[in-house]
Amino acid sequence: MSRKPFYFLILVLMLSGFGYTGYRHIVDGIPLLPATATTIWSVEAKINFDGNGAVEASLALPDDPNFELISESAASNGYGLAMTNDQAGRRAVWTRRQADGNQQLFYTANFAVNGGHQLVDREPQTPAPVEWDPSLELAVQALLADAFDKSADNLSFARQLFKLATVNDDQNLALLKSNFSNADLFLQMLHSKGVPAVKVMGLELEDGRRRQQLQAWIEVYSDQRWVLFNPRTGVEGRADNLLLWQRFGDGVLDVRGGNNSSVSFAMIEDTRPALATAMDMMNDSSLSLYNLPLEEQSLLRGLFLIPIGVLVVVMLRVIVGIKTSGTFMPVLIALAFIQTKLLTGLVGFLLIVACGLIIRSYLSNLNLLLISRISAVVIVVLGIIAGFTLLAYNLGLNEGLTITFFPMIILAWTIERMSILWEEEGAHQVFVQGGGSLLVAIITYLAMDNELVRHWAYNFLGIHLVILAIVLLLGQYTGYRLLELRRFSPLKED
Repeated sequence: MSRKPFYFLILVLMLSGFGYTGYRHIVDGIPLLPATATTIWSVEAKINFDGNGAVEASLALPDDPNFELISESAASNGYGLAMTNDQAGRRAVWTRRQADGNQQLFYTANFAVNGGHQLVDREPQTPAPVEWDPSLELAVQALLADAFDKSADNLSFARQLFKLATVNDDQNLALLKSNFSNADLFLQMLHSKGVPAVKVMGLELEDGRRRQQLQAWIEVYSDQRWVLFNPRTGVEGRADNLLLWQRFGDGVLDVRGGNNSSVSFAMIEDTRPALATAMDMMNDSSLSLYNLPLEEQSLLRGLFLIPIGVLVVVMLRVIVGIKTSGTFMPVLIALAFIQTKLLTGLVGFLLIVACGLIIRSYLSNLNLLLISRISAVVIVVLGIIAGFTLLAYNLGLNEGLTITFFPMIILAWTIERMSILWEEEGAHQVFVQGGGSLLVAIITYLAMDNELVRHWAYNFLGIHLVILAIVLLLGQYTGYRLLELRRFSPLKED
């Protein structure tokens, strides 16, 4: 029979598992490491104006690809509020029939730093011709001619112009700066040579700052991308703490029915787990595990560890060759160890099994039917667990109370199997298989109790497809176990 369909299935499982894992990390933002933290900025915009009748206040809202909006809210007592999104960008619009005296409106947003995204979401427009004041014409043309001669394209021309931002001893430049702000001056000069450029408003984020104002920046279009310049320093590019607040529309704040309007900003920097941030930014879906009640999520977190334990058991039995009492009993014992902690669970398991074997040896003399004998062992195990729990409580050993997490049915079957093994093959095999089961259970516990493993098992479900593919591949292994090599070592010497 051809193995091609089998290996094709393995390939599909591997690619699907790794592909979905990559999607969860890149698209959904789930961190690869559990302790990863992300920076969160809380920014509050405070609007002040004097109302004198019906009021409509419109505030531009940030739509910066370098920042991911986590949540937003607005405080506007007595005002109606609407969020709009059109060609002018996202805006918050407050309305009220009658507003007199000083008015205050608040908008608060929480952002996570996204980083690494270019400003490509704007189509360039051909600049309109610029008409300069005759008294400034000669100064402008002198500066433009010098920058244009030293450039090769739009971007290099912009770089030559913005070098002038820090020049203080040029008379032509001093004349122009006395009539224009830096941002307006450079924008007009770029437009004079037909270079697509726009003025945007940005907010420099700094922890604990209050009453901050937006600053003007210039975006220049060149080679299918937008490049940001600081018109006050001439620096190209953007800092990580720069939030572009307004990139579309004509103004940041527009108030109709009010005077003396202004907007100021306060900000706070905070850190929080990256996983919690990713969960907040994810689109709501009824199929998401994160929407389940916490009790069900806690249960699934434990269940998703079982494939990890299964993989460990398969590798230790198939590759290493460790013998165990029962195929996957070590996984169940490891799950109990997670609840009881390793040392407490190990001591409890040994005590219960030892007492159970003593009582089972008595039951074997009664010649009972199998079903009755197993039932009796289950009841005896329950009594042993209750007795040890009561003893631990009275001795003040709180760790001993967790012994109740051991699965009684599994313990009963373990006692039954070991008792039969003792009768048929002797005590040596009982210690070999019992010791092997405990060794595998301990190794499985160490793998399942790892914080990184827990994180991946629950948040990257695609990894379970990879585990399935590995288990299927191990099922094809027919070579020697590592422990079997010792048996054949004399042949090597001969």
